[in-house]
Parts: sequence; C-alpha cells; structure tokens
Amino acid sequence: MFPTDPDQRPDDSSPRPQRVWPRNLALAVVAAAVTGGAFTLLRPSGDESGAPAASATAAPPASVSPAASASVTASAAAARASATPDASLLPLDQLFPAQVTAAGGEVYTRVGSTVMNSCVEPDSVGPRLIGMIRASKGCLGEQIALYTDSAKNQYNLAVFTMADPKDTVHLVTTLSMAFDDYQVGAQAPPPASGLATLPPDSGMVQAFSGAGRAMVAGLGQWADGRAGDYQTLVDKHLSPLQKAVAQAVLAHESAR
Repeated sequence: MFPTDPDQRPDDSSPRPQRVWPRNLALAVVAAAVTGGAFTLLRPSGDESGAPAASATAAPPASVSPAASASVTASAAAARASATPDASLLPLDQLFPAQVTAAGGEVYTRVGSTVMNSCVEPDSVGPRLIGMIRASKGCLGEQIALYTDSAKNQYNLAVFTMADPKDTVHLVTTLSMAFDDYQVGAQAPPPASGLATLPPDSGMVQAFSGAGRAMVAGLGQWADGRAGDYQTLVDKHLSPLQKAVAQAVLAHESAR
C-alpha cells in the first residue's frame, strides 16, 4: 500500500491505493503466451556495465551471473535492500508525470504515486523478488504509480533502482522468464478515482524493462477486469506508457 509516512505521501489527496494479492495462475499463464517478448534492457550512454543495449525483442543474455556477491554478507545486503530511498533516484514527478501522451495520441493520467519505505515490503513485493533483492548488492528505492486512460483501464508501474546495474539485468531477465509468477502487486484505486476495484482473479499482463540501475515493472488490466485480448492490452496500451517511463529513467541514468 502507499505508506502513511507524511514525508512519503502521494501527490494527491485521494485515499492511498491498496495492493491486491494474489493473481489467478491460469490467467497468468495465458498472459505469458502473448507477452513473452515484452522485455527490454537499455544502457545509458557511456555506461560500460555490460548491460545490453535497447532491443524490443531482446533475448536473455546467455551468461547472466548470479546477483549475489561473495563479498556482501546476507545481513548487509538485507540492510541495503530496506534502506531509505537514495537521493540519486529520479524525482517522483519526473518519473511519473501527471499525464503521459503516447505517440498514438492516447493520454494516460496518473491516479497516484509514491516512494515506498523499502524495496522489500511484503504488501508490495512477492517473496521471490524479495529474495533476489536481498541477495543483490542492494536496492536504493522502489517508486510506484497507478495510471488510467480514457477507457479507465488500469496500469501499475513499479521502478526498482538497484545499487549495481548487473543486478538490474538479473532481475529483468529472471522475472521476464516467469510470466506466470506475479512478484509485483497491483494497486486497488481509491474510490474518488472513479475506477473499479478489480477482483484478485482479474485478467492481467506484466512486462519488464531495464535502464541502467533501474528495473521498470509494468502491469496492465482492462477496465472491467476481463481475461482476454492480452496482446492488445500489452502492445497498444501498457507498452507505450511503460516505454515513456523507461525513457525518463534512461535519460536520468545517462546524465549521472
């Protein structure tokens, strides 16, 4: 859920959305069949970290080393995973603008956004992803947002900024290979938004991309929660919004 810390409050006065768990496995498998190529890794200019350059149909690297470092103890990694969000994160209003206009003219409106208290909150992140983050060299912060469009479809975005870009590659490739496993929770919209609170077994698609240190996880749901037309939901609706956020992250990472 959105945190109650006054220093981390959302950018609007609406009640804070709640995370919705879990997702229906059968529907997730169907979504996997049509979104298996929806993963992208971007490398900031001048970055020599070894992360792949942008590719809409990039295949997972053949030799991705484990995210854990022998020099990092489990306790130290866990501490960094739960640390206060780093000052080097892209400011929230720049990462998640109030409105995003896609190339095709669709306008996405932000319902709410915030910085989570940590990257491993169990009401925000699933146990598998929590384990990967704790085994990494650290996560600097998780930033989340809920968007909608003119048809009242719902789009959840979560940006995890890792301490090491190699860990971003590991997260994106691992999660992209398991589309039947939802490790990032969806937002239930506040009543004032006019959006429906969709049941946990609603149809949903997910996609992942990476830019420098940051992994962008995107979730998409039809306004009525129906299970179907997944390819359209991904290609024509979720992807343009996720691409816009990923480009903002890439520009920020390139300027560091």
